Amino acid sequence: MTRTPVRDAEKPGATDATLGKLPDWDLSDLYPAPDAPELTRDLAEVEAACARFAADYEGRLADLSPAGMLECIERYERIDLISGRLMSYVGLRYYQDTMDARRAKALGDLQAKLTDFSTPLVFFSLEFNRIPEDVYQRVFTALDGPARYKPVFDRMRALRPHQLSDELERFLHDNSVVGAAAWNRLFDETTAALTFDVDGETMGLEATLNLLTDHDRTRREAGARALARVFGDNVKLFARIHNTLAKEKAVEDKWRRMPTPQTARHLSNHVEPEVVQALRDAVVAAYPRLSHRYYRLKARWLGLDKLQVWDRNAPLPTEAPRTIGWDEARSTVLDAYAGFDPKLADLALPFFDHGWIDAGVKPGKAPGAFAHPTVTTVHPYVMLNYLGKPRDVMTLAHELGHGVHQRLAAEQGELLSSTPLTLAETASVFGEMLTFRALLANTSDPVQRKALLAGKVEDMINTVIRQIAFYDFECRLHAARAEGELTPDDINAIWMEVQIESLGDVFEFMPGYETFWTYVPHFVHSPFYVYAYAFGDGLVNALYAAYEDQPQGFQDKYFDMLRAGGSKHHSELLRPFGLNAADPAFWNKGLSMIEGFIDELEAMEQ
Repeated sequence: MTRTPVRDAEKPGATDATLGKLPDWDLSDLYPAPDAPELTRDLAEVEAACARFAADYEGRLADLSPAGMLECIERYERIDLISGRLMSYVGLRYYQDTMDARRAKALGDLQAKLTDFSTPLVFFSLEFNRIPEDVYQRVFTALDGPARYKPVFDRMRALRPHQLSDELERFLHDNSVVGAAAWNRLFDETTAALTFDVDGETMGLEATLNLLTDHDRTRREAGARALARVFGDNVKLFARIHNTLAKEKAVEDKWRRMPTPQTARHLSNHVEPEVVQALRDAVVAAYPRLSHRYYRLKARWLGLDKLQVWDRNAPLPTEAPRTIGWDEARSTVLDAYAGFDPKLADLALPFFDHGWIDAGVKPGKAPGAFAHPTVTTVHPYVMLNYLGKPRDVMTLAHELGHGVHQRLAAEQGELLSSTPLTLAETASVFGEMLTFRALLANTSDPVQRKALLAGKVEDMINTVIRQIAFYDFECRLHAARAEGELTPDDINAIWMEVQIESLGDVFEFMPGYETFWTYVPHFVHSPFYVYAYAFGDGLVNALYAAYEDQPQGFQDKYFDMLRAGGSKHHSELLRPFGLNAADPAFWNKGLSMIEGFIDELEAMEQ
């Protein structure tokens, strides 16, 4: 996301002298091995099933009875499930070592095969959206029909105004493997291969980024300058990737009559543009009283008139350097989850005990962290790059929240389990909040309490302020690309505009920081995804306030919300808690929690 071989079931996890035994994935729950006969069998089944599906249903969807439509959708879901299982296995193996040419080839070959096999299915959504509305409503409300799947197909039909001809849709489908998917792979393989010289030591991207949280200011600076050198050396390639993907998106958006570059993301998230705009505007208006104010406070703590970029995530001077072993991280998160409800800890426990987490930093491994849901008949897998930092513990709590959410939503089945991105961060950020609150409740020492509060404020600023700044960067980049090709300097200038606006005048920006947009994978893989983090944080802050106000019965409502997956709109899911994301006051309520933590930190100075 030289080589560390894949860990199949029989391979032991790595042991780090400081961190303890770090778990590796056991992918055998998906397939026993890359050359397993089960994998070959499933690939053949997908090919045959796609051909049979097209032969049985193309040109007939509008004439199906409710029972016939239900059978059709269940067959479609089966194809989706097997394809997802195949891609999950090959994709996860690739992310374990993106520099292994065999794994890269296996991923590329499988993507190409599944694209070819599924080309006959392109008719499905196109023809489905041509079903007359009265027929659609009748079929999907019948007792013996596919009523439970209606939310999925309501969202599909929302795309009707943007649907192209059958021939063009088939072309786009076939062309996808040499379009965005190919540029995504180029980005992944390039970032995984980057090396950084830090005071004579060669490091990968993840380890070098980790230096930005080091207690030693000279090490932080050395890490930041190494990043800037390498990003600068590669900025032309990254600019080409962004130019190409932005232009490709603009071309497709034009043909689909999408009014803005963000429209497709809002439609896929099932969220109204005005709700996202309300979130964005509330956060930008809060920059002065949140990030600007906090970083001025931090500059005083560090004894500096101005902060450099390598001070943004620096530990406090009074915070003792500490490496947290894996066993302690595990117990910290599980205890916090159990304090909310033992069922939450029970849902998280198998991740540790059954090879569902890959934690260690290894050559070629993809950077960052994620929870991949695989398919609803298996279970999620969590990837970390665990280095024992306090923030790594919060990342563990975050990704386990995703994993728990994915496990609960799996009850909905393959088509209904996927949660829109606006709600996909709910359980993850809530898991972080539970862990933070548990640690805070058990801390009486003022110095430790200050460090915990400051760490949480910084995490929230990174989740809300920084991600909305990222969203503005993308909006401005795509708008500028519409006017013509962007040079690296053009993109650098956009990046610096949003950084200065969001971080405030207490910062000085070193030469080279203007290229730090280059390594952010979300801009490449999921355009405009980033506002989902801010949406999730604001939503969780409001949820947690509701929990504190009225804890009785909250847990049951919370689990019901997670189980719903993608079967309900965000307004319906929030209604039991008395919350409404369309109300601007909703977002200000969430932001006020961050403000309250900063108030407490300022009060400690008096």
